[in-house]
Amino acid sequence: MFLLKAIQEFAIGFLQAAKQAWWVEVSTHEPACVYYFGPFDHPTEAEAACPGYLEDLNGEGAIGIHSIIKRCHPTALTLVDGQPY
Repeated sequence: MFLLKAIQEFAIGFLQAAKQAWWVEVSTHEPACVYYFGPFDHPTEAEAACPGYLEDLNGEGAIGIHSIIKRCHPTALTLVDGQPY
């Protein structure tokens, strides 16, 4: 019984992760922000869009820009000092 429940929970978690879209997460040191751009169906789509986001932030004077592409489900698209904006 325990093994069956563990397998079911694993399967549900796997399916939920598979349904998550790909996002570009961009963090900046100054201002201290995290931005999420997406959703994308495939990581190559996110990768192709990424340079435009970085260029815009650079043009706005952001310092210390870092980006990653990951599967997630952000609850807010912009965080300022760790708080939803």
